[in-house]
Amino acid sequence: MNPKITFKNQLYSAYPFFQEKSFTQRRFKQDLVNTLIDKRRDNPAYEIKKAGESFEGRPIHYLKIGTGPRKILLWTQMHGDEATATMACFDILNFLEKKDDEFDAIRKLILAETTLYFVPMLNPDGAERFQRRNAQNIDINRDALHLQAPESRILKELQQTLQPEFGFNLHDKNPRYSVGNTSKLATISFLATAYDQERNVNTVREKAIQVIVGMNRMLQNYIPGAVGRWNEDHEPRAFGDNIQKWGTTLILIESGGYVGDPEKQYIRKLNFMAILTALQSISENSFVQESREDYYKLPENSRYIFDFLIRNVTVKEHGKTYQTDLGIDRSEVNYENATKFFYQSKIEDYGDLSIYFGSEELDATGYTLENGKVLRFIYNQISELDSIDSWEVLKEGYTYIKVKPGSISNESSFFKLPLHVLMNKSEPTSLPGFEDPATFILTKNGDPKFAVVNGFLYDLSAKSVIPYNGIID
Repeated sequence: MNPKITFKNQLYSAYPFFQEKSFTQRRFKQDLVNTLIDKRRDNPAYEIKKAGESFEGRPIHYLKIGTGPRKILLWTQMHGDEATATMACFDILNFLEKKDDEFDAIRKLILAETTLYFVPMLNPDGAERFQRRNAQNIDINRDALHLQAPESRILKELQQTLQPEFGFNLHDKNPRYSVGNTSKLATISFLATAYDQERNVNTVREKAIQVIVGMNRMLQNYIPGAVGRWNEDHEPRAFGDNIQKWGTTLILIESGGYVGDPEKQYIRKLNFMAILTALQSISENSFVQESREDYYKLPENSRYIFDFLIRNVTVKEHGKTYQTDLGIDRSEVNYENATKFFYQSKIEDYGDLSIYFGSEELDATGYTLENGKVLRFIYNQISELDSIDSWEVLKEGYTYIKVKPGSISNESSFFKLPLHVLMNKSEPTSLPGFEDPATFILTKNGDPKFAVVNGFLYDLSAKSVIPYNGIID
């Protein structure tokens, strides 16, 4: 076996030893990041500096480690709700700090050949709200020219002052992007950003392409067919495009979706593997052997995947019958000071969806879409629902229950029961369609067989149910 593959497999297996255990979910705030920075202040391997402050006055730090001639700047969370790589960067720091194991040779090589500058949270105000934009509602990644945000000015000053040879722009993206027009989620996507409208390739951009080829080859061992290439149209306002133009080889990594990994803990591990692979290839200068053609073989991201796709369901309305497909997505909605989230579903598309795929799919041939029944009793308090057997209610075809208007605070927009609560909205008078919430029943010969509540599927023949995300509206 190729010794480099063997090394990567060993690193993959050893990952739990380096994983920063403080992170268990994506929604964390700067306090945790600052704690992890502060614990390193007495470590002589690091130089820790405050690069500036956010719009709301939160400190933005970078950590410098390594003594090599090749400077590399890595920054995460310039979009406050894109936290996967923040977790991975602290995993990498843990790896670099470890000693006396089978990875000592590569660790010493990286630290001897490169000097790494980590900015683990560029947009702490956005992270506080778990939102993309900063406190000014400016998208930092569209502010490389006007520099209206202090966070933007910090990033440009770091690039201009440090003059790093390489930059890693670390992001998350919509988890429903597909690899081309396939059923594969684009779990990781790369881009060697274009510095001009013609998408020319000079020596600076060429290096980004070559490093990406090596990262992709490694990832194919763990997520075969699930690596994509971001659209490389030039965006003149974006930092990645401009940093490439300013002379730093810029590599964009986008963390997408992976079924069964809503908190992106596996994707975090893939980031750890990909970035260390890149650092190794830069340290060895082995990336120069890679071919540009292999980069362009990566399929571009597309949008061919829904969270849940129902095919061939029968609809009867206005005395007419037809078949249709329903593409359903579940969007995250923050609550509890943006530390938690619930899902709110919507029928994103309706009609012939035969060219699309679902992370979850149901062939509903022979089933009829109907509105679920409404339980006529009106509850005064949400706590009263604890006394009902929601699963038995659902199995009888009831998807909706009512509570007294105003009895539930706006903060409580969901609960962990398989039911749709009507508080402010009236009963449905027509079948759900395009852009409606995805709550309905699928029947066969008039009998309820499946229920869909807020975009989650329930097999009514089951003896028990996982209490998915109900909704209140």
